[in-house]
Amino acid sequence: MKLTLSSLDDLNARVEEARAEHERRHPGEPADRQPVHTVYVPADRFTADTPGELGAEALRLLDAHAADPSTLTAAFGVEPSLTETVRERVAAKLSRDPVEDVRIDFEDGYGVRDDEEEDAHVAAAVEQVARAYETRRLPYYWGLRVRSFADGGHARSMRTLDGFLTGLAERLGKLPGGFVVTFPKIITAEHVKIFTEFLSRFEDEIGLPENMLRFEIQVETPESVTGLPAIVEAAGGRLRAAHFGVYDYTAALGLPPSEQRLDHPSCEYARHVMQVTLVGTGVRLSDGSTNIVPAGDETADVHKAWRRHSALVRYSLLHGYNQGWDLHAAHLASRFATVYAFHLNGLDDVIDRVRAWNDAGGADGPADGVLDEPATIKALTARLRRAVDCGAIDADAVTLP
Repeated sequence: MKLTLSSLDDLNARVEEARAEHERRHPGEPADRQPVHTVYVPADRFTADTPGELGAEALRLLDAHAADPSTLTAAFGVEPSLTETVRERVAAKLSRDPVEDVRIDFEDGYGVRDDEEEDAHVAAAVEQVARAYETRRLPYYWGLRVRSFADGGHARSMRTLDGFLTGLAERLGKLPGGFVVTFPKIITAEHVKIFTEFLSRFEDEIGLPENMLRFEIQVETPESVTGLPAIVEAAGGRLRAAHFGVYDYTAALGLPPSEQRLDHPSCEYARHVMQVTLVGTGVRLSDGSTNIVPAGDETADVHKAWRRHSALVRYSLLHGYNQGWDLHAAHLASRFATVYAFHLNGLDDVIDRVRAWNDAGGADGPADGVLDEPATIKALTARLRRAVDCGAIDADAVTLP
């Protein structure tokens, strides 16, 4: 060797500094469960009974329009060999845990109200959330969507969030776990920085632990796609997820209403930017929604909406987006049917490949003709974990590390 080890100390130190900086920016995926959907409910319509009522209506639609397991193929595109299992597990899910993540909406779904009316709905939301929590009906994840800072609603946005959190602290004496705020329509990272500072000031004022209040952004403007790295930096470690907003984004690009859809090529670009920017950062991804709902209660109308929603859910899953928005009770049936079928399809092969890899101690041996890489095994294991978390398979069906 021409160089002594001591002569490379400065280079080794720089390597370690670079690695530490990378780990700061890319801490890896969160360890907690990711919901398969977020259900948005206008603030003036939310009650403690809302999640259960949505589940009951979704189950009614399932019983009325997909009573026979064989109809799941026509309604949701489920493989015929899986229909009986999928239907049984979807029905159980809708009865037990129909909403994994709920967002009480004070933005687009709520509309513009005067301060007195919105303050009243904030107070009502406090009481309904408290009731849901006390009776164990609050979904695993939950929160508010506040107004955007982009359209002059910043003062109202902060007032709503302050009033809600203050009221809930007084009502319950604490903030139930799983809470997150949705921050929409971002046009500049500076707005994210200001929102982050507001959360910090509120924590100090009310005595909450530092960085307890987390939020998610909606990527629904061209500026938020191109400015995503700066937005993540401005969030200061509080950012929990990034949700794609299809309608505002496609409208901003000038697409006609007929082309404002989740599977438009322009949306693929935005979602791919989100993926490559956020992978490994600890910020989870969620796809957007569809505004297609049943036009009536006839089977043809319900199946038409189900088929479209199922196709979009499947499209998201195949592109690596394991979460999306749901806006209607009918979406719950098609969401869970499609997600469950996705996880159950080829399940035995996934389990065999993971088991063979683990039994071999991570050796590069082929399993059933597949020479798996460590990264692939990691992805297959994550898929099994998501399947267990959402109820597609039972925990005792697989052994997870």
